[in-house]
Amino acid sequence: MTKRIAILGSTGSIGTQTLDVVRQHPDRFSVFMISANNSASLLVQQALQFNVPNVVICNPEKYSQVRAALPPSVNVYLGIDAACELVQDERVDVVVAAMVGFSGLRPTLSAIRAGKTIALANKETLVAAGALVMGEAKRCSSVIYPVDSEHSAIFQCLLGAMGNPVEKLHLTASGGPFRTWDKDRISKARSSDALKHPNWDMGAKITIDSATMMNKGFEVIEAKWLFDVPEDRIHVVVHPQSVIHSMVEFCDGAVIAQLGCPDMRLPIQLAMTYPQRLPLEGERLDFAALQALSFEEADTGKFPCLTLAFDAIRAGGNIPCAMNAANEAAVAAYLNDEISFYDIPSVISRVMDGVIFVADPSLEDIFETHKVSMDLAKELM
Repeated sequence: MTKRIAILGSTGSIGTQTLDVVRQHPDRFSVFMISANNSASLLVQQALQFNVPNVVICNPEKYSQVRAALPPSVNVYLGIDAACELVQDERVDVVVAAMVGFSGLRPTLSAIRAGKTIALANKETLVAAGALVMGEAKRCSSVIYPVDSEHSAIFQCLLGAMGNPVEKLHLTASGGPFRTWDKDRISKARSSDALKHPNWDMGAKITIDSATMMNKGFEVIEAKWLFDVPEDRIHVVVHPQSVIHSMVEFCDGAVIAQLGCPDMRLPIQLAMTYPQRLPLEGERLDFAALQALSFEEADTGKFPCLTLAFDAIRAGGNIPCAMNAANEAAVAAYLNDEISFYDIPSVISRVMDGVIFVADPSLEDIFETHKVSMDLAKELM
């Protein structure tokens, strides 16, 4: 049966790779809706190439351009509210949540409340509102499949657990572009340096998060909510080759790992097709050529954002949301070369200390915390 896909954030790294999966399996997928914030030209190109009937552009300044470029048979909508409504359409089978940042929370929650299957790539949804999101997913019988390579790896490893309890989750990290740099050199790094990731081709914001290791901190929080494992049983290990995508350790000491070439299309496709595995064109592992796999502990002295993420999840309530908002603001400033590399964790820490703690935040509390934290971060910078 053909699955009808809605893609939130179709012009970003995950969105474009999702469409590559669709391109490889035109008999299995059709695209019901795509959305973008600013990338109007690419959005139009995608709509025409994949014969998409519903297109959402969130930036009002781009609406006329998109409307004029597409035939009248294509419905063109403006704004995030339209995306929230379209993902609930009864014709949608899978929603790929690929928007970057806090803006992905509302439409993802909307899809969850409609009981949709979610292929979740938007980290901030669970970082900012994990308890609320997972509670809604359970209430609405919405299934969430992870798209992050690390969480997809854990999901795949757990398929072999046969219900046995998990001792520990091992999240692997590449270490980013600054793994071998000393702290003094890192302190002088510009955004152009941080964007040179050694293994993965990702969007700018996620690539900076990888350089600071905040991305791995986000993944710790995601893993807690996705797999119902406390943070003290989640271990981050640096694995520069990015061949082992993560591991699960059991009470007898056995460890199951998932391996593969660095290719985000694999976890995207699995989230869209589970429990089936479809063929996927791409590079295959050559074990003889690998020669060695290495591991090391994460250096939180050089990458304090990882510690901040653990602090946030232990604090609970709205603090992870505050951390996420401060990071979003600080990364945007760093990308514009307005602040230095280590200003990012400094701003995040001060925002986490400065917001009013809410132990059991509602959705309204989450949105208010996000706004207040963004404003405070910008004021500090």
